[in-house]
Amino acid sequence: MSPPTDELLGRLRRFHSDYFPRHQQRFQDLVAQGQHPKTLFIGCSDSRVVPYLLTGAGPGELFIVRNVGAFIPPYDGSHGLHGTMAAIEFAVLSLQVERIVVCGHSHCGAIRAAYEGVPDEAVALRAWLRLASEALLPVQPSAEALRRTEERAVVLQLERLMDYPMVRRRVEQGELTVHGWHYVIEDGEVHVFDLQRGGFIPASEASNSGTGPYQPYVEHDGQVICD
Repeated sequence: MSPPTDELLGRLRRFHSDYFPRHQQRFQDLVAQGQHPKTLFIGCSDSRVVPYLLTGAGPGELFIVRNVGAFIPPYDGSHGLHGTMAAIEFAVLSLQVERIVVCGHSHCGAIRAAYEGVPDEAVALRAWLRLASEALLPVQPSAEALRRTEERAVVLQLERLMDYPMVRRRVEQGELTVHGWHYVIEDGEVHVFDLQRGGFIPASEASNSGTGPYQPYVEHDGQVICD
C-alpha cells in the first residue's frame, strides 16, 4: 500500500520545477539588490484574502503583515513584543514604504467573534478582539451590522495607525499615504475609503485608492468613530 500523498510537498516541488525557473532572474535580483517594496499591506489572516491576487503584485512588491482581523495595536511607546507594531516600524523606518494599506473584508470571522465571543480557552484571542471594540454597534450582529462594523473597524485601525509617530511624521511630510480597503469577497471588488466623500467607494467607481491622514469617520446615519 502506497503512503498517502503529501499535497504540500507536491506544491513545493512544482514551485521549484515550474514557477521558479521562469522567474529565477527576478528572485536573484531581489537577493543581490535587496527588497524595496513600496507598499505595506496589513490584512486579515483569513484564507480568502490573497493580497497578491488583489493587487496584481509580484515578488518583492508587497511587505505583508497579517493577523486576525487586520487590527493595529495602539502605539504606546512601551517597546513591548508585538509583531504587527514591529512590522510597521520596520516598513516605515527601514524600508521607507510609500503607502500603507489596511484591508478588512466581508464575512470576517474576527468581527463576528467580537460580537459573539470566543471559547474560554482562547485567552489571547479574546484580548486581541478588544482592538475592534470601538467599532462595534449596539445592535444584534445582522448581516448589515457586520458589514458596517467591518468598515468601521478598518477606519478605526487607520486612526490608530496615525498615532504611530513615524507614520504621522512621514504622512505630514508627504512621503507616505495610508489607505483603507474593504474587500467584498462575493463580489470580487475592493471598496476603498475615500477621505473627501467620507465613506467606502467601490474601486470601479473611485477616483483614488484612498489616501489620508484620516479624520473621524462619519457614517451615512451620522454616527462618528473617534478616539
